[in-house]
Amino acid sequence: MTDIMEYDVVIVGAGPAGLAAAIRLKQLAPDKSVCVLEKGASVGAHSISGAVLEPGPLETLLPHWRRDYPGMKVPALRDEFFFMTRSGATRFPLVPRQMHNAGNFIISLGQLTPWLAQQAEGLGVDVFPGFAAAGPVFDEAGAVQGVRIGDMGVLKDGSHGPNYTPGAQVHAKITLLAEGCRGSISKELIQRFHLAQGHDPQTFGLGFKELWQLPPGRIEPGLIQHSVGWPVDHRTYGGSFLYHLDLNRVYVGYVAGLDYADPRFKPFEAFQQFKNHPTVKPLLEGGEILAAGARTIASGGWQSLPTLEMPGALLIGDAGGTLNFPKIKGIHQAIRSGMLAAEHVADTHASTGFDARWRASAGGLELRAVRNIAPGMKRGLWFGLLNGAWETYVTRGASPWTLKNKADWSKLERLDEYQSPERGWGARTLPPRDRVSSVFFAGNTHDENQPVHLHVADTSICIERCTREFGNPCQNFCPAGVYEMVEDGNGSRRLQINAANCVHCKACDIKDPYEIITWTTPEGGSGPNYQML
Repeated sequence: MTDIMEYDVVIVGAGPAGLAAAIRLKQLAPDKSVCVLEKGASVGAHSISGAVLEPGPLETLLPHWRRDYPGMKVPALRDEFFFMTRSGATRFPLVPRQMHNAGNFIISLGQLTPWLAQQAEGLGVDVFPGFAAAGPVFDEAGAVQGVRIGDMGVLKDGSHGPNYTPGAQVHAKITLLAEGCRGSISKELIQRFHLAQGHDPQTFGLGFKELWQLPPGRIEPGLIQHSVGWPVDHRTYGGSFLYHLDLNRVYVGYVAGLDYADPRFKPFEAFQQFKNHPTVKPLLEGGEILAAGARTIASGGWQSLPTLEMPGALLIGDAGGTLNFPKIKGIHQAIRSGMLAAEHVADTHASTGFDARWRASAGGLELRAVRNIAPGMKRGLWFGLLNGAWETYVTRGASPWTLKNKADWSKLERLDEYQSPERGWGARTLPPRDRVSSVFFAGNTHDENQPVHLHVADTSICIERCTREFGNPCQNFCPAGVYEMVEDGNGSRRLQINAANCVHCKACDIKDPYEIITWTTPEGGSGPNYQML
């Protein structure tokens, strides 16, 4: 018999959206029972962002956060924006307005979310880390009634091990899906309730981030640097960031748009080439990596937002795509979204009406005003820069048109129809040596005996069609070396899935050109540990 836990509200995901929702709901309706399920072994283990925080929404939620928050919060003091070539970098005389960071803070999302969880628990919220919501539960009318937690102790062959524990169901009047980008339950429910109908497909970027400890004297705490250009060609979106911290540390990262056309393109290698650029390498040389990670970010914006409500449930934060891509910021939007969902539930005790409420809110209007900037960048660097300037300084978001987005997987060209450009990539010496080495810095933990959580519907497509048509691009776009085509010794090939390497970025679920890869939640507590990121 399945155990059932009953709550007024269940929240899937202990990120900024989910925890903001929990806190705000308890502020408004202290008698409501609320629980938060988190698939990471601890709150913050799977939290990774750039992360420059625009503090306004957090200050509205918790007015004394600056005084009480013990984690890193380095004030943003200066912005720089560069155009990079293979051998140099030109500093733009003006930093785009969307990238102005005066009044913001460089933080660690992996530190912020555990603190938010403490605030939620202090208000009476039940926070359960290590419990992965594996699927939705529906009532007799077909509305979302909650979620089921994944079984524990299932062996690779599907049998029950000695520590097997069946997953309980959590039933609630309202379910808030705050799973982050490309959440597995969110994806299922978007399809079931046709929430993408009437909206553009969501588009994504794949972000990489490392924390470096450097020799003294190289860091200017509060300096925020971004760049575009090399190491990608002008038809491929890519951009970097360097966030100077305290204690001789720096966040270094790169975001590659997953709408790229080149089947041979390797986003992980692009990041490593950036680090070895003549203007970046001297900063990092002699330092050491303390932590590293990767995740996808929803970059489609206003026109790619699905309908955010369905019978019994709401999509909030990155699960709905609320990130402001021109700002390269999602934390403040996630907090806004979570707070508004809590206010909506407290006001109406229902899911109906939340979508319109979000779109008319400050967070929705912020996305609408910048709706054409990210799609413009996906049409090429020069068009993107000119379009971004036009939208920012001339029309100020009031253009009478809305540029369209296309699904990232559909943009990949076939091998025989695409000539890969010469990017000028060269030898590199900075660590890590390869993707598997990078996984070490992610603190990854998966039980090798648990079932593979990456499902490929038909591996014969990988071996036959994909090899011929696209050259098995899963071996290129995965940042952790999960997918590998191996020779069996008798002349045949097979797809080997190194699931223990997975850092839960979801790029495979997004960029696979046949849409046959499905990312599902592994056993609760599995995955990376990003508490320094």
